[in-house]
Amino acid sequence: MVLTHTTNHTYSHPFPTVTLAFFLRYCSPQLNPFASHVLSTDTISSHVDPETGRLHTTRIHLKKSRMPPAVMKLLPTSLTGGGAADKASYILESSVVDMREGWMSTESRNLNFVGVLSVVERQMYVAPRAANHASGGTTDVETKVVFRSRLGERIRDRLGHPSSAAATTAAAPTDSASNHGQQDGWLSRFGARGVQRTIESLASTKTQDQLGKSREGMRMILERLRQTGIIGVLELRKMARERSMEAV
Repeated sequence: MVLTHTTNHTYSHPFPTVTLAFFLRYCSPQLNPFASHVLSTDTISSHVDPETGRLHTTRIHLKKSRMPPAVMKLLPTSLTGGGAADKASYILESSVVDMREGWMSTESRNLNFVGVLSVVERQMYVAPRAANHASGGTTDVETKVVFRSRLGERIRDRLGHPSSAAATTAAAPTDSASNHGQQDGWLSRFGARGVQRTIESLASTKTQDQLGKSREGMRMILERLRQTGIIGVLELRKMARERSMEAV
C-alpha cells in the first residue's frame, strides 16, 4: 500500500530568493527555530552542468528521528530496537536548479527505518512567468510526499509460513522462540494490512504538521533575506556558530 499527500503553496518572494532560502533553511536554529531538530548538514556533491547550466546538489541531513512516537509505540521492540524513537536519522536530499527556466526540483528520503516506513518528499518550485522578475515576484511550490510501509509486506511473508514457525517453536521452546511466537501472534491479531495502513496514516498526519512548520521556517529565512540581504544572513549564521563554539 502507498499513501500520497500533496500540497501547494505560494511564496511572496521571487524565485532566486526562494531557492537561496531553501539551501539556507537549516543553516542555524537562531535564524530558523523550526529547524532545531536538524543536527547537521553536509554537502556530498555540487556541480553545474556545463550544457544545461543547471545546479545539481546532493546533501545529507542528520536529524532527530522523524519516526512518529505513536508508530514506535505501535511496533514490538524487537522491530524497533527499543528506544529507537530517540535516535537520529539521516535524510538524503538531492536538488536541481535551473535559473534560466525558473524552476527547482528537490527530493528528500529517509535512510533509517526504511524497513518500517519509507518517506519520499518531492518538491517543484516554479517562478510564474508573469512574475519572474527580481523585484516583487512570487514562487509557487508543489510538495508531494509518498509514504510506503514495507513492514506489512514482511509480516505477510512471515505469516504466510505459520507451520514452519510453529515447528520451530515446538522443537526449541526457548525464550527467543517464545518472543517470536508472541510477536507473530500480535501481528496476526492486528493484521498485516492494518499495521501498514496505521503506520502510513500516522506518518501522514505528522508530515502535514511538519510541512506547516517547514513553510514557516522558510518564511523566516525569506524575511531575513529581505531585511538584511545574503551578507546579513551569513553574518548572523557566523555569529551563531561562534556562540555555539564558545558554549562548548
